[in-house]
Amino acid sequence: MAGLRLHGVKKSFGEVPVIRGIDLDIIDGEFCVFVGPSGCGKSTLLRMIAGLEEMTEGLITIGDRDVTWLPPARRGISMVFQSYALYPHMTVAQNIAFGLKMAKLPKAEIDARTGKAAKLLQLTELLSRRPAQLSGGQRQRVAIGRAIVREPDVFLFDEPLSNLDAALRVQMRIEISKLHNDLKATMIYVTHDQVEAMTMADKIVVLNAGMIAQVGSPLELYHRPNNLFVATFIGSPKMNLIEGRVEEVVNGNARIQLASGSMIEVPTRGTTVAMGPVTLGVRPEHLLVGKTGAVNSFKGKVQLSEHLGGETMLYVSAPDIEQCVIKADGLAPQRAGDEITVELAPQTCHLFDANGQAIVNGSLI
Repeated sequence: MAGLRLHGVKKSFGEVPVIRGIDLDIIDGEFCVFVGPSGCGKSTLLRMIAGLEEMTEGLITIGDRDVTWLPPARRGISMVFQSYALYPHMTVAQNIAFGLKMAKLPKAEIDARTGKAAKLLQLTELLSRRPAQLSGGQRQRVAIGRAIVREPDVFLFDEPLSNLDAALRVQMRIEISKLHNDLKATMIYVTHDQVEAMTMADKIVVLNAGMIAQVGSPLELYHRPNNLFVATFIGSPKMNLIEGRVEEVVNGNARIQLASGSMIEVPTRGTTVAMGPVTLGVRPEHLLVGKTGAVNSFKGKVQLSEHLGGETMLYVSAPDIEQCVIKADGLAPQRAGDEITVELAPQTCHLFDANGQAIVNGSLI
C-alpha cells in the first residue's frame, strides 16, 4: 500500500477550467472521501488520479513514484465504478479473476486470490452464479472483489452506491468500511452524499467549483467549518443561518442584534470580532424550544412539524428569518401555527463575516 500526493493539479476542457489547482496529501492507509455538489470536479479529479483523464498541469505521486503520465495499468490502482460493469456471460468467479487472467498470472495464484476476495466479501457461496442471478448489493461486491484481487496500492471508488436503494446503501457503507479496516488500504471515495462522507471517511475533502473548500476529519468539518459553503453543505438538515449585526464586544462576548431586535451573545474565544454585519450559524440540534423571556432567544412561528419517530423537525419562521430548523425530541408537541421561543446555546454558535469566512466556531470539539 502507499500514500498519494497531488501538487498543483489542474484540468481544463478547452478554455473552461474544471480543476483549478489542487494540493492534497493522502497518507498510507487513509480512507479519504471527495465530496461536493454536482459539477464541482470530484469525479474528474478521481479520473485524473486513475489516469483515465489527462491533466492540464500538476504532479501526482503514489508512494515514492511519479505517476503523472503513466498509463492506468502501471499506476498500481484499482477502480470501482458507479456501474457494476460485470460480464453477463461470466460467473462471479470469472468476473473477479478476469483482470488476473489478462495479466497472465498462474492459475493457482488466480484461484487463491479469487477465493480470498470472495471470502472477505461473503461471496464464496455465489462464485458459480452469473450477474443476472445476483442482487444489486451482491453485484457491487463482485465489482469490489475484482478490484481487491489486483492488490493495488490505492483503491478508487466513483459513487459506487448511487445505483442502490436506501437500505442497500447503508449495508454497503458498512461493508466497505469493514473492508477498509481489514485491508488497511489507501482508499479514495467520491460521493455527492455527505452522509456517506461523514460515516465512512478518515478525511473529507470538500470541493467547490474545482477548488478545495476545506479538508479535515468529519467532526472537524461539522463543528469547525471554515466558510459558509462547508457549513451548509456538511450536515443534514443544514446549518441555520441568521443575519445580524455585531453591536459591541463585552467581556469576551460579541453582542449580536437580530432583525427582530433580539440580542444574542456569542463567545469570541479570543478572536477579534469587528462591529458590523455578520451571519450567525447554528446547527438544528443546538436550537431549543425555550421559555418565554429566555436569554439568547428569539420568537418564531412553527410552519411545519415533521415527526420522524426518534426526532421531530420543526420548521420555524421569524422576522427577517425565512426559515430555521429545530431538531427536537420525537415526542415534541409543537404543531404548525404555534408561537414559540427559539433558544440558542451560545457555545455552539458560529459567526461568519460578510465574505462568508468563519470568524468564530463553536467550542464542542
